[in-house]
Amino acid sequence: MEYIVRPAYTERIKPFIGKQIIKVLTGQRRVGKSYIMFQLMDFIKSENPSANIVYINCELEQFAHLQNNTDLNDYLRDKFPEDKANYLFIDEIQEIESFQLTLRSLFAENKCDIFCTGSNARMLSGELATSLSGRYIEFNIHSLSFSEFLDFHQLESGIESLMKYLTYGGMPYLTNIGLEGDLPFEYLKNVYSTILLRDVVSRENIRNISFLENLVLYLADNIGSLFSANNISKFLKSQHIEISPQLTMNYLKALSNAYFVHKVVRSEVGGLKVFEIGEKYYFEDLGLRNSLKGFNQKTDIHKLLENAVYLHLAHQGYRIFVGKIGNKEIDFVAERNGLKVYVQVCLQILEQSTLSREFGNLMMVGDNYPKYVVTLNDLIVGNDYQGIKQVNLLDFLAIEL
Repeated sequence: MEYIVRPAYTERIKPFIGKQIIKVLTGQRRVGKSYIMFQLMDFIKSENPSANIVYINCELEQFAHLQNNTDLNDYLRDKFPEDKANYLFIDEIQEIESFQLTLRSLFAENKCDIFCTGSNARMLSGELATSLSGRYIEFNIHSLSFSEFLDFHQLESGIESLMKYLTYGGMPYLTNIGLEGDLPFEYLKNVYSTILLRDVVSRENIRNISFLENLVLYLADNIGSLFSANNISKFLKSQHIEISPQLTMNYLKALSNAYFVHKVVRSEVGGLKVFEIGEKYYFEDLGLRNSLKGFNQKTDIHKLLENAVYLHLAHQGYRIFVGKIGNKEIDFVAERNGLKVYVQVCLQILEQSTLSREFGNLMMVGDNYPKYVVTLNDLIVGNDYQGIKQVNLLDFLAIEL
């Protein structure tokens, strides 16, 4: 099988091959989880040609009979010979009811090394967390980073490629369609429909589909804006849509569970307090967002700029918060392995007042962790202003933070 390798993920997973822990690849549908599993299977075969690999793709008709854990147990009964190194790969495992019972049994008997993918976070908070707590490790897979986007589409880094990334996003299959005309957005609209119907409506038992679609459009219009369920409900009421804040919260949670959008909560900088009211939402893929709303460069570029920065931090495994320091806000406080990165996002810095606001907020932070102001325009303060770096988005997306 031909594919483009994604070492950012495979190299992270390889050290756990052969270890007694279940490897779970999570992420939005169609971001490439299956192909990462193919790459892992090929690596295993290259290391051990006699390895016995069992692969199940729950989206294929040939596995449609695997409805529940009993079916799965029956299918796997004779698949793991004792004289072989056995590996089990299951794609979109959430489609099999009570799958966790089978995994728990296989894990206890140490019959095989287990890998699986899933497109709904409830799989982790519910099925896996209750039955397999402490026995699995999660790897969150995202749509293509900008570096991967360049690699997949064989593009040179530059402003033209950056605008294509901001327009079409990083869904891997677009390499088979191209980045011209209406075809990319036709494909992305179909992906959106699949995610909405299979991973949100069906999985979460959503009844008011019309409201769900309006909510997605609202999120697309308000990338990077602080809001609450009450604010959304008030807005929708102004549009003559009567929905309670609680239902709004439930639907937001459903969209997050499908990894379609990501909620970023506010946290006090330098403290432990996490604020329950007011959060931001970012899209997993910029192209999916644009397939719904279009891309108006004049009105949308600052939203996509901020979303792209969020994704760059997420690709590198950071836990991300909106920072609150006094009555000021820092767009992103990213934490990983005890280290932090602070990022402010601004479309352009042309005036002293803008410079004071964007750099001033970061100057209030009392530690020495890296601090960035990411813009689209050229640098006006050099690349260092009192320890804070101004970085063009094109350069920021190439930095390993």
